Amino acid sequence: MNETPIHVLVVDDDMRVARINAAYVAKVPGFLVTAQAHSATEALEFLTSHPVDLVLLDHYLPDENGLDLVRRLRQLGHRTDVIMVTAARDLATVQAAMRLGALQYLVKPFTFTGLRSRLEAYGALRRTLDTGGEAEQAEVDRIFGALAAAGSPNELPKGHSATTAELVRQVLRSAEGPLSTQQIADRAGISRQTAQRYVKLLERTARVSLALRYGETGRPEHRYTWLPSEGPA
Repeated sequence: MNETPIHVLVVDDDMRVARINAAYVAKVPGFLVTAQAHSATEALEFLTSHPVDLVLLDHYLPDENGLDLVRRLRQLGHRTDVIMVTAARDLATVQAAMRLGALQYLVKPFTFTGLRSRLEAYGALRRTLDTGGEAEQAEVDRIFGALAAAGSPNELPKGHSATTAELVRQVLRSAEGPLSTQQIADRAGISRQTAQRYVKLLERTARVSLALRYGETGRPEHRYTWLPSEGPA
């Protein structure tokens, strides 16, 4: 018996980008693009009469930003899941998306593989939740970790959060120069120990470079710089 497809609304102000994203979604088994919208007003009007399971949402829309649209949807009682798909890289937007309940945050430009991994993880999560019943702690951990693991399957080992990794990435990307672990922690709003774990992870995956700066005490301070990717992320 075929499973009911996951219905998706693609929201992007650029019609060409919306078509590309919709074509990407259509290539993932189990997903069906119900419509495309190019403004917050258009998206809200569609969702009012055509509920969907998932919205792929751009932040930069002509009438209001994507996060404002999410706030309005929640106020109106819409429980549609949201994955942000946007060029917005500032930490305030990333954090706001997380607090509003966005399940993933995919930064443009991205590859089909990047989107597919998130959609597949979302599909697996829905199938788990649709079974209902109660969950033991191990099952709860697996549910909460499913989407996090999808963010960077080759970079994030077990126990690491895709959201925290993205915050650290954004801090390093937006920095005007090398940062210490404490500076990264302060800007990301996380502990120094957490920042240390994530910069070490990014260093091992060749996404940041490490340099030593010697102060007056003679003790070296580790400072990190983001290394741009050669291809789309």
